[in-house]
Amino acid sequence: MSATPRVRAPELRGRGWLNTDGPLTLRELRGRIVLLDFWTFCCINCLHVLDELREVEEEFADELVIIGVHSPKFVHEADPVALAAAVERYAVAHPVLDDPELITWQNYTARAWPTLVLIDPEGYVVAHYAGEGHAHAISAMVRELVATHRSKGTLQPGDSPYVPPEPERTDLRFPAKAIALPDGHTLVADAGHHQVVELDGEDVVRRLDGFREPNGLCLLPDDVAAEVGYDVVVADTVNHRLAGITLSTGEVRTLAGDGTQWMQGESTRRLSSPWDVAWWQGRVWVAMAGIHQLWTFDPRTGAVAVAAGTTNEGLLDGPLERAWFAQTSGLAVDGERLWLADSETSSLRFVEAGEVHTVVGHGLFDFGFKDGGRDDARLQHPLGVAVLPDGTIGVCDTYNGALRRFDPVTGLVSTIASGLGEPSGLLVRGDTAYVVESAAHRITDVPLDTNEASSDFESRTQRPVTDVATTLQLRTPFAPPPGQKVDDRFGPSSQLVVTATPTALIRGGDGRGTDLDRTLELDPVVGEGVLHVAARAASCDVQGGEGAACRMHQQDWGIPIRITPGGDAELVLPLGGVDEN
Repeated sequence: MSATPRVRAPELRGRGWLNTDGPLTLRELRGRIVLLDFWTFCCINCLHVLDELREVEEEFADELVIIGVHSPKFVHEADPVALAAAVERYAVAHPVLDDPELITWQNYTARAWPTLVLIDPEGYVVAHYAGEGHAHAISAMVRELVATHRSKGTLQPGDSPYVPPEPERTDLRFPAKAIALPDGHTLVADAGHHQVVELDGEDVVRRLDGFREPNGLCLLPDDVAAEVGYDVVVADTVNHRLAGITLSTGEVRTLAGDGTQWMQGESTRRLSSPWDVAWWQGRVWVAMAGIHQLWTFDPRTGAVAVAAGTTNEGLLDGPLERAWFAQTSGLAVDGERLWLADSETSSLRFVEAGEVHTVVGHGLFDFGFKDGGRDDARLQHPLGVAVLPDGTIGVCDTYNGALRRFDPVTGLVSTIASGLGEPSGLLVRGDTAYVVESAAHRITDVPLDTNEASSDFESRTQRPVTDVATTLQLRTPFAPPPGQKVDDRFGPSSQLVVTATPTALIRGGDGRGTDLDRTLELDPVVGEGVLHVAARAASCDVQGGEGAACRMHQQDWGIPIRITPGGDAELVLPLGGVDEN
């Protein structure tokens, strides 16, 4: 499919720039291929794409310029200082446009994090991609563009406009979680240094290497550790694996995962961004943030299993196998309950007797900084949780920079302390909480007998609402990348799942199917809500045969909609391929 007529790429507009000497314009970049990566630093799928694009960026260093367009979901992400820290934390090695008001986001009709837009050397949009898994498709498309525009004389390779920031040197760099060791030392997942660090007080005892952005740590019971030969399980997030540490020797071994990210249809041999780990009910429970599930790992047998979640992202309670999670990032055990911080829904939840329950949180786009009961309390992207000595639950309310408390008896949320630097982990010793301040690169002690007032605000993600008609044609077009084809010899190669919040918003057309087009009948009485759309499609090498590669392309959307008489009768959410506009 070719674009008819061709669409000129809108100019880049925002508050400012990072990782470059000055503002960039598409006019200045004429003659280069440009890839815009619309991202936000809370989003695990966006972080996956950053990693996917590193090889593309290296392969086409002379011809391709990648520009990150940071379009925030949460209020905290609109803070320029927080954005600069995130750019360093995740080793973003290309220019970044700060777009807090979503100006460029709207000009390119982005509807999901992440969205990728490819622009040719003449300044025309040639392809849109939503979600992750598109690096192969983008490489193939860029290769074609290089050949075409080199022959036309419109390709003008040049140096990268990227200017790396000067790194600050600290003992810890973006630490994530911490646990207490039997000898009184502290073990820290030092994500920014890609290490696990052992501390005696504030002194570094040793550093263990071989990790990529480790986050969660779990100390095994003594008898289990003696049997399996290692003491600590590490959620080695970017390596997509669980690692084991033998404390006596410092040996690090792989327990689960092969270093490659799990994609739809694969077995539990591969993992997807494990973020935290906890020992509960005779197994290690894993917050598999990359696919919105809880998994388990049995150290004695090495068995890995899915324990909860469907891979759909959202807030849905109920039986483990049907519950929805949203980038679970913190776990804590309290007897028969497993508490969890679900970051993307800004929620505190627990698992008990095979069911998931939510005590704080309302959905993917609702957040704030507010004390109170179930209906009123608000968090903002919490990453850590711990059981406090009095039986209440401590929550690292990361994007509010606060340590919060939930009382399971009264159902009330209060604030212990604020002004912290993105607290991400919580270690309790006696009556003192040791908070891992990730953005401040330190561990800070906070007395648990203090109380502060919350900022008393609540908000929703500021995304444009789409006006739609009662009968809505939903399309998620997908075109295989150059050199690949849709291969359905062994069954359907695509899947589309459509639900809504509230569920009554859809009168017909919801559910699961294999067609990427769907007609939805919406209820005008309900009036408005959020469409949850999850699409995936597979493509395989055209030549087939031994050694042929297949790729999975997938994305989840949460689209705020409002039913109006003059609303759009069609909603197009491109999964990937040549631009149709």
